[in-house]
Amino acid sequence: MMSYHDEQESLESVKAWWAKWGNTTTWIVLIALIIAAGFNGWNYWQRRQAAQASVLYDYVQQAVSSNDQALIARASSDMEDKFGGTAYAQMTALTAAKAFYMAGNTAGAKTQLQWAIDYAKDDEYKQIAKLRLALVYLDEKNYDAGPKLLADQPLDVFKGEIADRRGDLLAAQGKRDDARAAYKVALDTLSANDMSARKLIQFKLDALGG
Repeated sequence: MMSYHDEQESLESVKAWWAKWGNTTTWIVLIALIIAAGFNGWNYWQRRQAAQASVLYDYVQQAVSSNDQALIARASSDMEDKFGGTAYAQMTALTAAKAFYMAGNTAGAKTQLQWAIDYAKDDEYKQIAKLRLALVYLDEKNYDAGPKLLADQPLDVFKGEIADRRGDLLAAQGKRDDARAAYKVALDTLSANDMSARKLIQFKLDALGG
């Protein structure tokens, strides 16, 4: 059993340690608590943002189903302004772009696709947006903007599709040799299981001759 003298020595040791390290320890604990509180607050805010964005995304889909162009534009703008950092914003941009494009509103489609290219959280969505915007440029015969859009090194999973779209742009410009080279890259890159896409590219390649 510890004697009174031993207890006093232990108490004095604790006092000495606290005198030396007490303030530092207090600050460390305080900072850790602040960080933990901030982390919890950030997680709560993100969950709340995602929940609200989910509700708005349902609203966007309803607007698309009813083909209400004005409502699609307003809901998409709200999503990008209020919840641009969520995954729902990039989904909204592609959904709205498709609705605008099908309705003949190419300006609206380009705006949404460019937003996805600039601000989408995931690189896959950026790549899809580039492919679709390049198709719009092809429709518009904007042969300068399309190739520039696809000039960056694509993600591996999109290499075949990007090469195919480059081939379309080059073929439309009459650059047959370059188009053939692009289509061959697409065939070499696309999965052997993607038979429908491969058949279409082979058809385009055959149509170029040579």
